[in-house]
Amino acid sequence: MSSEPFRTQLAALESRGRLRHLIPRAGRDFASNDYLGLASDPMIGQAVADAVARGVPVGSGGSRLLRGNAPEHEGLEAKAAEFFRTQASLFLANGFLANMALFATLPQRGDLIVADELIHASVHDGIRLSKATAVFARHNDLQSFADLITAFRAEGGKGRIWIAVETLYSMDGDIAPLSDLARLAATHDAMLLLDEAHGTGVFGPGGRGLSAGLDGLHNVITLHTCGKAMGVEGALICGPRIHIDYLINRARPFIFSTAPSPLMAVAASAAIDRIETADNRRDRLATLRQDAVEAICAPLGLPRPRSQIIPLILGEDARTMAAAAALQEAGFDVRGIRPPTVPAGTSRLRISLSLNVGRADVIALGDVLRRVGR
Repeated sequence: MSSEPFRTQLAALESRGRLRHLIPRAGRDFASNDYLGLASDPMIGQAVADAVARGVPVGSGGSRLLRGNAPEHEGLEAKAAEFFRTQASLFLANGFLANMALFATLPQRGDLIVADELIHASVHDGIRLSKATAVFARHNDLQSFADLITAFRAEGGKGRIWIAVETLYSMDGDIAPLSDLARLAATHDAMLLLDEAHGTGVFGPGGRGLSAGLDGLHNVITLHTCGKAMGVEGALICGPRIHIDYLINRARPFIFSTAPSPLMAVAASAAIDRIETADNRRDRLATLRQDAVEAICAPLGLPRPRSQIIPLILGEDARTMAAAAALQEAGFDVRGIRPPTVPAGTSRLRISLSLNVGRADVIALGDVLRRVGR
């Protein structure tokens, strides 16, 4: 079989400034999603070490419906349900897999999924596997969501509505109008699917996320990934027991996947304890965000950020990657983001604030950004 089609496509990506490479982590961390600096937390590490010492296996040995279901998985799910104030939760290997399971399984034939146009790629892939119809609303535009629902009903649509958003968008750093969306969902007897990937740990009482005021509602399902502010790995789908039971019975990404390591369930359980008592870390991150306002946003004419994610949109792919390379050469790990991750013409530097850096690092990055901009 000829490899020429692959070579041609890779060459086309390179000519457009979109060829991707794996590069080692180096420099001051303005790229990771380890917002609270918990990825190397000694208390989480000690919980895993203690579990190894008492004989918890590294591997699960199979899917959860075979022999892969460990007490550590069930313990984590019980703790997560209590912490996130919902009836039940389900632990999967990562957020991408969890979103695919959600959208491929819960919306039924005849239903309508109304998703934000900037929602994560994993949701798009889940939608492709769904039997439901899907439409995309303008980003964070409540009226657009409402109009699409109204049009569906006017055209005779009888199925359930599923409203899907990220609470905090990972490439723009902006926040969904959750209270308004909850009212819209109640008006139309719709389910609200909230991806809390970048909100968990950072926002809400005890780090329960931006959706904390909606937790426990019968029509709300939240996805809390463990690989960002929680510092570990995996994802927790939290919602009514009936939906969790249905996923266990029907979600192919769950049924036919080897279960996550029981040790990772131990780590995620310890991470919940850590974020629950991490108000000091959240305060420090908020202070760092203010430092970024003064050192980066104001000098560059950027709006005040609402979160720990600051996009610097440069537009052109090649210009963006050249700027990222210059920053990396100067010792700052800032990554360039290009289509299809973001819409065409909006290539950007994604500046991610975390407790892996401090005020001096933010000020130094601002100085270099101004030089790179010139």
